[in-house]
Amino acid sequence: MTRDRLAAHRAQRQVQGAGAIEMQSVSQARSSDRPYANGEPNDISTMSGFYAEVTSIQEAISQFNANIATISDLHARSLNALSEQESESNASRLAELTNATRTLSNEISRRIKALQTPVSGISRNDAEIRKNRITLVHGKFVEALQRYQTVEQQYRQRYRDRVERQFKIVKPEATPEEVSAVVNDTEGSANGIFLQAISSSNRYGESRQAYREVQERHQDIQRIEHTLAELAQLFNDMATLIEQQQEKVDNIETRAAEVNTDTKRGTEQVGIAVGHARSARRKRWICFWLTVVIILAAVGIGVGVYFSQHPPGSSSSSSSSSTTASPSATTTA
Repeated sequence: MTRDRLAAHRAQRQVQGAGAIEMQSVSQARSSDRPYANGEPNDISTMSGFYAEVTSIQEAISQFNANIATISDLHARSLNALSEQESESNASRLAELTNATRTLSNEISRRIKALQTPVSGISRNDAEIRKNRITLVHGKFVEALQRYQTVEQQYRQRYRDRVERQFKIVKPEATPEEVSAVVNDTEGSANGIFLQAISSSNRYGESRQAYREVQERHQDIQRIEHTLAELAQLFNDMATLIEQQQEKVDNIETRAAEVNTDTKRGTEQVGIAVGHARSARRKRWICFWLTVVIILAAVGIGVGVYFSQHPPGSSSSSSSSSTTASPSATTTA
């Protein structure tokens, strides 16, 4: 008895020493219900608001990971509790922190989904930055969910093992079917089996204590099962989110490829038009110079014909001949 009292006193001191840390974790988890520093959501339509929202989500994920570590520690203490008071205290803190963590995880999921709200009028470079940042925070959140799932699965198995050991204390000759019925009971249907085992046990006090602990462990197992179901739903939501994001990315890339193709075609058409314009301008110059040449040739031919019919000096020779013939005619007369 003295040894039991000393162990209980030591455990109580450890709980009191760690209580402040756990309550701080719960307080921080509660403060995450107000995810924005100024109480107003960030304007993710702008790049500065988008960066601020991503940073805020990453801080919330860090708090989520801290909550998971504290939950794991509380699970371990619950399994190793040496007194009913310590067990109830751990259960109360565990339930409160689990609820706060559930609220936080739902809030992070909602905010990550909100990041995918289509924004018009942004450049392709900004769209690529947004996609990369969303993928980053999504990956970190999925890793945290997987870590939380692993913690809950491990302790669910440890709780089940503890229930099995407690039942075998009451009924060492229990069949595997009876053990399985007690361990996997989620609706209280195994209480009859346990009570029957207690009534037939020669260690009534110890059996009653084992029965109370089994009931407590069933509540823990049910809480863990509920948490695992919610985590599974979050995983499905995140997987759907990635599929939707990939579809949007594919649409953006398709439109970008179409724009690139149209741009190339436009460039080709502009090149063809420029070639036609140059060809037409060249032809106009050729026609112009041909016209000039033809005109000059016509003028030259006209001048040549004129001078061939009217050679220079022909008028003066005719006048001289007429003058010379006149005296002769006079003399003859």
